[in-house]
Amino acid sequence: MITNFFIPELNNHDVQELWFQQDGATCHTARATIDLLKDTFGDRLISRFGPVNWPPRSCDLTPLDYFLLGYVKSLVYADKPQTLDHLEENIHRVIADIRPQMLEKVIKNWTTTEPAVAVLCQKSYLKLNATRLSFE
Repeated sequence: MITNFFIPELNNHDVQELWFQQDGATCHTARATIDLLKDTFGDRLISRFGPVNWPPRSCDLTPLDYFLLGYVKSLVYADKPQTLDHLEENIHRVIADIRPQMLEKVIKNWTTTEPAVAVLCQKSYLKLNATRLSFE
């Protein structure tokens, strides 16, 4: 996925100011993967074993994790697909219907309502409760 799609797609865009972040899951932190990402993003990589460490025990820091996956899943399973073909059709349809404007709005709302998240890379522990984020 990274070598066949992601990196070639990045080559079509200016990524000099772009940061890449991923959590510390084992599948994301294989040496070959980290080396490839370091070659592409340099010091602008947030990951376990990357130049900027992923904050331990942190909540997911991206709109993809806290919004998009749940949104897609709810629509994909809305009509209770009974076959793999039906499931695949739903996935393609739901993804194709996502508009850049919706993602821009999600990102804008996230960055304006969660200003403390910017500090996470400098902290070692994040505590999340029902009313507020607090750092310890």
